[in-house]
Amino acid sequence: MQLWVGLGNPGAQYAMHRHNVGFMAMDAIAEVHGFGPPRQQFRGWTQEGRIGSDKLILLKPGTFMNESGRAVRAALDFYKLAPGDVTLFHDELDLAPFKVKVKIGGGTAGHNGLRSTDQHIGPDFRRVRIGIGHPGHKDRVTGHVLGNYAKAEIEPLSDMLGAIAAEAPWLAARDDVRFMNDVALRLQP
Repeated sequence: MQLWVGLGNPGAQYAMHRHNVGFMAMDAIAEVHGFGPPRQQFRGWTQEGRIGSDKLILLKPGTFMNESGRAVRAALDFYKLAPGDVTLFHDELDLAPFKVKVKIGGGTAGHNGLRSTDQHIGPDFRRVRIGIGHPGHKDRVTGHVLGNYAKAEIEPLSDMLGAIAAEAPWLAARDDVRFMNDVALRLQP
């Protein structure tokens, strides 16, 4: 069993923020792979399903970004999983918009959702880093991260989320390189 966590902030006013791209990825995966209906648990919402032979729990913490780790820890404890069974989907300033990279472990780079998760389960979880690009100057980061995707970005966003969902079987099989390559191939112009 694996626990896949999409980071974001709960509430309709945050739905299209770049910071909520982790939530968007969970929704796309759940829809494409026919996961069950959302249930409230672990201070958030979960959906259960399978991708291939792998049973997955998708979690969207309802604790706001800064406390995401509490929901992750609760789910980990309930299912008796290890940090290595967790895959966290989050926005990444240091990647070009709509680029997708996977890595295991690492720092938090000032990301409050990563920092909270790291505090509650340690750093040894897999991360699906979803590029949102850097606005250029550190004074503009908060507005960029907490800003809505622009109208011109909706189609590439939809394409990227579709590619993540379509290639999720490689991620479930822990073939991170194949997942990244196939997502990139789908997104070539």
